[in-house]
Amino acid sequence: MTTATRTRGGYLAGLDAETFDLDRYLAQLDPRLLADPEGRRTLTRLDPLLFSLVYLRHHLKGREGEVTFADAHLDWFRQARQWVRPVQAPAEDRMAWIAPRSCGKSTMAFLALPAWAAAHGFARFIAAFADSAIQAETHLATFKRELDTNELLRQDFPDLCAPGKRPSGANMADTQSMFISRSGFVFAARGIDASSLGLKVGEQRPDLLLADDVEPDESSYSRYQAAKRLTTLQDAVLPLNVFARVLLVGTVTMPGSIVHQLSKHAQGIETADWIRDENFQVRHYRPIIKRDDGTERSIWPAKWSIEYLQSIRHTRSFAKNYDNSPLGADGDYWAPDDFRYPEPGEDLDPAPRMMLSIDPAVTSKVTSDFTGLAVVSHCPERRRCTVHEATQVKLAPAALREKVLAMLDEFPQIGLVLVEDNQGGEVWPHILHNLPVKLRTVHQSAPKEVRAARVLNHYQRGRVLHARRLRDLEEQMCAFPKAPHDDVLDAVVSAVERFFPPKPKAIPKVSSASYL
Repeated sequence: MTTATRTRGGYLAGLDAETFDLDRYLAQLDPRLLADPEGRRTLTRLDPLLFSLVYLRHHLKGREGEVTFADAHLDWFRQARQWVRPVQAPAEDRMAWIAPRSCGKSTMAFLALPAWAAAHGFARFIAAFADSAIQAETHLATFKRELDTNELLRQDFPDLCAPGKRPSGANMADTQSMFISRSGFVFAARGIDASSLGLKVGEQRPDLLLADDVEPDESSYSRYQAAKRLTTLQDAVLPLNVFARVLLVGTVTMPGSIVHQLSKHAQGIETADWIRDENFQVRHYRPIIKRDDGTERSIWPAKWSIEYLQSIRHTRSFAKNYDNSPLGADGDYWAPDDFRYPEPGEDLDPAPRMMLSIDPAVTSKVTSDFTGLAVVSHCPERRRCTVHEATQVKLAPAALREKVLAMLDEFPQIGLVLVEDNQGGEVWPHILHNLPVKLRTVHQSAPKEVRAARVLNHYQRGRVLHARRLRDLEEQMCAFPKAPHDDVLDAVVSAVERFFPPKPKAIPKVSSASYL
């Protein structure tokens, strides 16, 4: 590795869109090397960022002709540098990049990084998949167009850019779905549902598997179809070569989709078993970045100003297309407009009454189900509840008790722990024994849809405030009753109904002296 390459690599490490200086980066280069084919090949061999600037700059330019980068782009270039090392073990290098829509994912994953890897021999056979064959073939056509028309690329890498020939003089493969170069490099493009088992050329199997936007939009998709698409990924694509590098990139198209599951894993919300089983490492790039001092900036300031992102932050489109954390569009109850938050500078309601509400897993003997936890307070003067915390956990009984104790420390105003006892009610007093506050159980007899409708009424009348954005809760509410989980919602519903009890026809009045 040359001194110049080490210097540039060290300069790029740890930088983001706010601190990266393109002029300073390029100033480290010897212009005499950039003027020579061998010099360009040497400089770009271990530097996919420089390769993209030298050979594919026209794909990086913005509307004004300037070249700018997002945090995600710089991180992708850093990660791609690892491709110079061969994969040594099955499923060793499987990455998923989840980023905002229109963030240049396809340009990077289907053009810039594959071209760099192919030019320098770090990838010999790329198999690329998209939702449809047309979509994948369009990406391959863009790649081939560069090989056909990019004079600098053709000058420096002639064997990559020329199609391989048979003894008869015919091209080995130069079709809409496959290209084989004179250097022996192969690029195959497929719709992900196409029959791809056994895809190989001679004895050569793919060593780089790309999957870009392999899911359709929400109007053409369902949870059943998402499960089938995941089966295809696991049973038909990944087995093409267990030693291949895998790169899956995308934006969430639907709550519960493959990319949504990856997004939730990256956020530490929930890990689907298949993500762990297939050894995927996930990077989730949020559109709004919080600095150490608490102020915010855009992931790509040159494309989206922070003012613009903040102006659309409250919308369903932002949640799904930018933040990759969608509020469900298929629910029949809550909508994003039903959630209210404190105004800037507004203090939360006084909270003389606060409880921790728990909606336990179906059984306390397993940890495969979620337990919902919600901290809710009530201000009688304003006749309003505030939801301070709402989360879901998968914990064994002992660990759940420790979690409850930690939340009691975090919210010392809590005076009651309320546990729904419809599932395993007899065991919860044993699990949550000797708490420093009162423990009560509640048995729900009304259907959860009825209880949800009653609490929704309180939301729509402005009687429930969220102390901040509560992603787990709001996602479940907006997707209810079709959400895959509703444990956090149930915990909040139980708490709100404890503070605002419904008025059944034949139940004696309870003293309002204490909600406990």
